[in-house]
Amino acid sequence: MAALCKLKPKIRSKFRLYAGRSYYTWKRYLWWYLGNVKFAEKKQNPPLRYECFYHKTPLIRQLKDVDMHLQYNKIINLKIAVSKLNHVVIYPGETFSYWKLIGKPTRKKGYVDGMTLSHGSFKPGIGGGLCQLSNLIYWMTIHTSLTIMERYRHSYDVFPDSDRTQPFGSGATCVYNYRDLIIKNETAMTFQLCLNITDTHLTGCLKSNVPPSCLYKVYEKEHRMDLEYWGGYSRHNVLFRKIYYLDGTFVGDEYVTENHALMMYNPFLTDTNSFT
Repeated sequence: MAALCKLKPKIRSKFRLYAGRSYYTWKRYLWWYLGNVKFAEKKQNPPLRYECFYHKTPLIRQLKDVDMHLQYNKIINLKIAVSKLNHVVIYPGETFSYWKLIGKPTRKKGYVDGMTLSHGSFKPGIGGGLCQLSNLIYWMTIHTSLTIMERYRHSYDVFPDSDRTQPFGSGATCVYNYRDLIIKNETAMTFQLCLNITDTHLTGCLKSNVPPSCLYKVYEKEHRMDLEYWGGYSRHNVLFRKIYYLDGTFVGDEYVTENHALMMYNPFLTDTNSFT
């Protein structure tokens, strides 16, 4: 658990990074196309009737040292990706793959340079900003009876909290195609992902063909920031969710995941205006 985790930055050669990416990319292609998995592919409009969970996140945030044009470009990238995922239905027994549905972000498809996180820093990259979409989908999913089969936590905590409304580590990082968000429908219900981009927010809703029977409240335990032996800081927590029937009756308390990240800023900043 979180109490046992010690972190230190890893420095790998360019060859090691290239070889690793190639191996895991082709391994994922083989699983997609040769594996015995029934992937969600179909769309349905009009949407399913019942709302399971709704969430929205702001499109623009003021982040220190980040050019605003990268955030405006992010909106372009999000619109393309949303068009691939909006109204996708996940039938019983089917598996949702974030990257299989979106495909590889390229300039030819209309993607532009957005902000990408890499080894504790940020830089422009084609399709940058799509983690906001995977974060949204993950957060919605853990408020439903769908099963998370694969999710990757962010390895670095790059920016201090800014008007945070969710627990630390409640998102899912994505790197095409091997750091994917994989969700399986192991229920008898049919689910549908409905997404939209307004002037100010990315919005999402998970819907179903029958009314949901439970409500979920996600919360964190054991949150802490540690001074590591090599001089940097790390951040840790564990996510749980409480489950209630619709009448308020308590059902249970479930473990969701744990998070460990290297902090790329001083956790004891005194200038609260550094990030707005």
